[in-house]
This record gives sequence, structure tokens and C-alpha cells, in this order.
Amino acid sequence: MRRLLLWDIDGTLLGADDLDVEVFNRAIELTLGLRPPEPVPMAGKTDPQIALEYLAMLDLAEDHHHVPTILGHLADEMAAAVSLVRRHDRVLPGVAELLGLLDADGRFVQTVLTGNIAPNALVKLAAFDLDRFVDLDIGAYGSDRTDRNELVPVALARAAEHRGLDFGADEVWVIGDSANDLACARAAGVRCLLVATGRLGAAELEALGPDAWRPDLADVADVAGLLAG
Repeated sequence: MRRLLLWDIDGTLLGADDLDVEVFNRAIELTLGLRPPEPVPMAGKTDPQIALEYLAMLDLAEDHHHVPTILGHLADEMAAAVSLVRRHDRVLPGVAELLGLLDADGRFVQTVLTGNIAPNALVKLAAFDLDRFVDLDIGAYGSDRTDRNELVPVALARAAEHRGLDFGADEVWVIGDSANDLACARAAGVRCLLVATGRLGAAELEALGPDAWRPDLADVADVAGLLAG
């Protein structure tokens, strides 16, 4: 039986510091001429959702028309910061080996389900040569939907349209690090593996009740076996 693996990026494949916050701050400032007074919590959210929360923080909650401009600047700023991505982000333990192993196994189709807009997802993955392991054409991105809970159907539709692949709910895994990753999996009726490499610890992840959780992806054989099951 084939498996469709929908990988979150930030906190799951890559560990990041405050680079995303700075890039978003610049995008807001370029759009509005205002610098946010504090960062919006970003874990598990889509970039459009984050943009809307920044607008609310700045008392511009009704000004949704700014969102496309913010996202355009966000893409430009991230593309310009690729050297900083390499310097500040890092590939998390086991990730490169695991993605390579799964890529070589014909049972798995790998792509991403991420809150990042599509251009920024590519920048981040390509910075560490991880893009070669995932089929980005069938991924689901923050640029597709503001609500992360609507993204699994986007990936399923693209797999069918672009690759002629149809997957049942029990053949799909969302792999992430946040409660929002689990929520989007549950909304679509698919399975979810959570890893404690983001902002939540192992006990917090287990309490959420995912189908499975791991402290990280370092035990490559274990994780590959789990996802094949």
C-alpha cells in the first residue's frame, strides 16, 4: 500500500531561530510603514493567518486588502535572505537520511503541508538540498488557504490531478510539530505523527492524542517503519 507523506517544514524538518520573525517584520514595514511592536506567535499557522494577526495587532483588522502585498514582500525578503536561512536554520536530526530513505522506497510519495507560502517553502528546503526528496508540485501551502485545516484536501487534489494518484485517508500521514498540524490532519480524517522538535515538549505532544509521536526523527528505521504501517 502506498503512503502520502505531508511534511511540515518549520520545527519538523528544519529548526529555526527568529529569522522568520524578522522577515515578516520587514514585509509588514515595507507594506505599512510600521514595524510591529512584538512578534505574533507563528507555530503551525499559515502566512496569511499571521499577516491578519499582525494587522489586528496594528489596529488594521479590517484592512485585509494589505495581505497580498505583505505576502509579496514576504517572498521577496525570504528570497533575499537565503544565505541567512543557511546560517540561522538547521536540518533537524535524522531528517536528510529519513527523507532520502523514503524517497528511494517506491511505497512513499513525499510532499509538504506547510503554512509557508509556496516560494518560501522552496527557498527553505532548497537551502539545505531537501527539495530533491519531495514533490513540491503536489504540496499544500499557506498561499493556497488561510485556514490550515483546509490544506490536506489541496494536497490530495494535486496528487490526483498532477500525478494520477488517489489516496485513502488511512494512506496519508501529516507529520508536524504543533497542535495545528494535528488539527488539520483530524479535519481531513488522516493520520498524524507529531515530533517534539518544535515548541511543544514530548509530554505536551502525547497529551494531544496524535496517532503517534516521537521525540525527533533521529531513529530513521523506527520512523520509516511507523509511516509504512
